[in-house]
Amino acid sequence: MRIKIKNLGALDDAEFKLGDLTILCGENNTGKTYATYALHGFLARWRRLIRTRTTIKDESCITSLMRNGTGNVDVEIYREKIDTILKNICKNYSKTLSQIFASSEDKFANSKFGISIDRKDISFPSHPFERRFRFGESIRLSISKSKADAMPQVSLVQIDDESKIPQDQIERIVHRTVTRILLDSVFPRVFIASAERTGATIFRKELDFARNRLLEKMNIEEKKDPIELLHDTYEDYPLPVVDNLDFTRDVESISKKESFLSRDHPDVLKDFANITGGTYKAFENQGVFYKPKDKSLRLSMVESSSSVRSLMIIDFYLRHVAKKGDLLMIDEPELNLHPENQRRIARLFARLVNLGVKVFITTHSDYIIKELNALIMLNQDKKYLKKIQKEGGFKDEELLSSEKVKVYEAPSKSESKTLVPASITQEQGIELVSFDETIGKMNEIQEAIVWGEDE
Repeated sequence: MRIKIKNLGALDDAEFKLGDLTILCGENNTGKTYATYALHGFLARWRRLIRTRTTIKDESCITSLMRNGTGNVDVEIYREKIDTILKNICKNYSKTLSQIFASSEDKFANSKFGISIDRKDISFPSHPFERRFRFGESIRLSISKSKADAMPQVSLVQIDDESKIPQDQIERIVHRTVTRILLDSVFPRVFIASAERTGATIFRKELDFARNRLLEKMNIEEKKDPIELLHDTYEDYPLPVVDNLDFTRDVESISKKESFLSRDHPDVLKDFANITGGTYKAFENQGVFYKPKDKSLRLSMVESSSSVRSLMIIDFYLRHVAKKGDLLMIDEPELNLHPENQRRIARLFARLVNLGVKVFITTHSDYIIKELNALIMLNQDKKYLKKIQKEGGFKDEELLSSEKVKVYEAPSKSESKTLVPASITQEQGIELVSFDETIGKMNEIQEAIVWGEDE
């Protein structure tokens, strides 16, 4: 999957490819967060942006459906036109960027967001499924596939001709449904921990107050669409921040679920608990509390450290939400973390990637990059590296293939603000110019301080 951005924030023209582990680096105010939020917004909203049939006409299916009440969908027609479909979705999404960033339309008037995918990556589910659409009490449209079916079948049930559904409406439903099923095989389910996540964890009471105000407003303005009211309430916040706020409000119900990590890989969660230094628990109508390891204390989020607050949302995602195939996006995972915990979280990312969860981060942390470098370079069949791995306590499941990693750097000195791919090899790891230059300068200063008097 390749993402292309134009005239978005500090980025003039940028392109990057999504890997199993994707990293955006660079100095402040170079567009990393803009690229991150734009991708998150697209993956969170693309389904609702399928608005037209474009040039697709599955004539034989629709004709058979209208005549006989049933028809078979030719999936290949949609697969062949997927580039056109995706282009229209991206066009529709680009028009909503001001809403994603909670900003004025003028600032995004010339902004464009595009995604291209490899057609061979698109697959139609082999498992049985059924999608139902009801119109009143008498009409039902069903799109389904049994285990034996090669193609999905569309069935129309209606009592009489007077309640007949217009053909163009049926065509839109079939188009949207089949398109969603196809693109679901390519676009991952997305979860983001924004850089504002630390604040989101301590504003629960304010959020509940805002919700009650909204309910009161809905009672007063009975004729106004509730969705519009909800948008009015949150319109001052970018979508990733809103998602984090909503997630924080729902932690009690979320904590009743079980992720595949909790079920199949509890050792991963144990490693994460070593980073948080304790455990989180949500209590009904009370919020989230933190219990430090080996202590009887129970701290609210207000009473807890900034590192505890910054990790809370990620903890609940890992324990209760995570699924294979997800994309976990974290803006600056190093927030409030000691260098040792930055190393540990880098190892966590590697384990998640190897378990089938894609990870996307923006970072200023040389500790995270160096740790990932070690995980890449140690993943070679060499005797001395095995010895280093054992002595350093690196687990086999933490080692990374360089092919899974994509790193992009936003250079501040470039005339054209863009994202430049970093060199990554199994032997040398990740080469980042800006980090290396800064560290080199610091080393020179240290050497001059220590040895300068001898010259």
